[in-house]
Amino acid sequence: MELLRRVLAGSGLDPARADATWTSGLSGPAGSSGRPGPADPPGFRGVDGDDPAGAVDDPLRHVVRIPARPGRQVDWPGWTPEPLRTAWAARGVTRPWSHQAHGAELVHSGADVVVATGTASGKSLVYQLPVLAGLAEDPRATALYLAPTKALAADQLRSLDGLAPDGVRPAAFDGDTPMDQRDWVRRHCRWVFSNPDMLHRSLLPRHGRWTTFLRRLRYVVVDEWCHTYRGVFGSHVALLLRRLLRLAARYGARPTIVLASATVARPEEFASRLTGRDVVAVTEDGSPHAGRTVAFWEPPLLAEITGENGAPVRRSAGAEVSRMLADLVLEDARTLAFVRSRRAAELTALGAQRQVAEIAPELAARVAAYRGGYLPEERRALEADLMSGKLIGVATTNALELGVDISGLDAVVQAGFPGTRASFWQQAGRAGRAADEALVVLVARDDPLDTYLVHHPSSLVGAPVESCVLNPVNPYVLAPQLACAAAEMPLTTVDVEETFGGAPAVEVLDALVEEGVLRRRPHGWFWPDTGDAPAAHVDIRGSGLGQVAVVEAATGRMLGTVDGGSAPGTIHSGAVYLHRGDSFVVDELDLDDGVALVHAEAPDWRTEAQSVSDVAVLEVLEHRRCGPVQVCFGATTVTSQVVAYRRRTPDGTVLDQTALDLPPQSLDTRSVWYTIDPDALADAGIDEARLPGALHAAEHAAIGLLPLFAICDRWDIGGLSTALHPDTGLPTVFVHDGHPGGAGLAERGHEVLGRWLAATRAAVRDCECRTGCPSCVQSPKCGNGNNPLDKSGAVQVLDLVLAALEGGTPTGSR
Repeated sequence: MELLRRVLAGSGLDPARADATWTSGLSGPAGSSGRPGPADPPGFRGVDGDDPAGAVDDPLRHVVRIPARPGRQVDWPGWTPEPLRTAWAARGVTRPWSHQAHGAELVHSGADVVVATGTASGKSLVYQLPVLAGLAEDPRATALYLAPTKALAADQLRSLDGLAPDGVRPAAFDGDTPMDQRDWVRRHCRWVFSNPDMLHRSLLPRHGRWTTFLRRLRYVVVDEWCHTYRGVFGSHVALLLRRLLRLAARYGARPTIVLASATVARPEEFASRLTGRDVVAVTEDGSPHAGRTVAFWEPPLLAEITGENGAPVRRSAGAEVSRMLADLVLEDARTLAFVRSRRAAELTALGAQRQVAEIAPELAARVAAYRGGYLPEERRALEADLMSGKLIGVATTNALELGVDISGLDAVVQAGFPGTRASFWQQAGRAGRAADEALVVLVARDDPLDTYLVHHPSSLVGAPVESCVLNPVNPYVLAPQLACAAAEMPLTTVDVEETFGGAPAVEVLDALVEEGVLRRRPHGWFWPDTGDAPAAHVDIRGSGLGQVAVVEAATGRMLGTVDGGSAPGTIHSGAVYLHRGDSFVVDELDLDDGVALVHAEAPDWRTEAQSVSDVAVLEVLEHRRCGPVQVCFGATTVTSQVVAYRRRTPDGTVLDQTALDLPPQSLDTRSVWYTIDPDALADAGIDEARLPGALHAAEHAAIGLLPLFAICDRWDIGGLSTALHPDTGLPTVFVHDGHPGGAGLAERGHEVLGRWLAATRAAVRDCECRTGCPSCVQSPKCGNGNNPLDKSGAVQVLDLVLAALEGGTPTGSR
């Protein structure tokens, strides 16, 4: 609590406010349904005991104390080699925690296992123990470790120092591995640490070079899968694992699979979808956990500034987090500040450095930013400084959510809800890894979901974690993956039926044959020997549009990369681009060549892209009539185009708007939508003049709240509202997946529509503004400049829809 008192003092608030708390008695995420509570429990009150709406000048909304939890140790499994016991004892691990021993026993017995326990619970030992014991027992056996990030793989590789028996020779095989070392790794290493990208682009397409390794493959470890192996990327990884297991079987191996992740709903179900195998779950966490203080912080409204269309403006979450990071660094509290973008990481670190320099100049150099896009040598240097304690405060994207086992952190500050409860707890778990109590501060952004959570903290603390969503039979994922599989080894009917999804895969294969991509023979499907393997052209992480290099025109220096799908909105001509604290302005964006040219400049304004979009209904897959409301889920085409950008001053004032000439982008995806009969809207008091603003506001708020129910963030989804849609002929609100073929997000929204819209209504209603603001109905992505918006009309629309849903029954689907 002492750290929270210091944060309050730094904000000019009474430190005693930290003591007026509600004690949860909870130890973190709970349950498995993924369903948030509809309201806070009896006795759950704000720090003043006031209504959640509270006073606008007090940012501390709630404080929750999570007590420490003791651990439960057990004896080592009887088969544990004595050298491993000795090595772990030298690290202070004299006996394993109960879940470690249980999971290791299952893996040793040959079961495919998923370990889903809390952050810092020692999940690594669950696979390290049986894998190292197995490799010691069989001097020919091999193992493959896959991590979503290089940092995590490097950290796990470092953790084997002094543990691995002679002859195992664990080593990394990733994009940073020099070419002259890759052959050595392939020939000599028995435990290879890699990632899905290298598996996809190198190991599988060149499996002939890996014959010995694959023939002896005994274990496959998939680490931290629930956070990143979801949506389209997760679907790609699911098919990658099927490709790997198919080739291993071809060489006579059937490796045991171990998956490790923080708490997630129904882990065995999702792990089975990811791997294609039945999996046993280990979920009872026997490790001890330090106590935590979780503070919910809503920046106050600023009386002297108004935003877009006169809306009230809060002090920015970024500014609050930057100040808190500086305050905590000055208190010598090792702190991570998690932000949502690379740009925000740079700005937050810069702001904290300036504030620290004013009081203690010698500490300013101990604050830095960490994000994706850095060069390998920059990333490794920052990681080393962070682990050694040379850096006290770091502003980071979710690149540090996983990997780099940092001990001794005192605090975590989050600039907004990170998108999922699983990520929230993963980030929060970075603090309190030692015995001391830690501080976690969630600073709300101007966002409907954040508004909802700071006023309904029971929906986060103690609520069940979400279900992960992936769709391995998404044709936009399945087609390139099947082409890659056929190029590695001809696909047989048995492969298609047992490994790649059956009928949906056959339909995709037929289309690939018709397009001339594959050839059909009596014994299966073949890749034409063109000498050009398909894996090099399949982007498993991005939009499918590749990467755009950001290059300084004057020097030719490459600063970083941006996904091709987001490039038009982030590095268009005139955009401001930040790299390691330096500011650049984009001179030219060439999407065809995948290059953006920039020059160094530090303007006193920022840029934001403006876009327009349209949704066309291709096929209604499910529908139900609920009185005056019809709810649908189906296939749609979304067309979007970045048409302009605005320059804004730091206080939000628009300086000007400049038109852009960028090509439209079309997306075939899945959407959930509802229509409302005009007579019902009129009866609810919403006339034709108010209707566009009411629907628009309801759409924006719903997009902001869907991440509470599906593992995604608002940038993974989009929407459209219209008073008269050409395909429905009625007032309509769409919310669509932002990925080709859909990632299951709109489908999830369709499944939980009532609870989703109820939370949306609560967020809009609870916001303190009168006519709408970024905390409730304004959207940072809106291509119409957040105009028109009608906050009270949105509540009326949502009331009407919710009332209809309560009495509605399904009337058809196909």
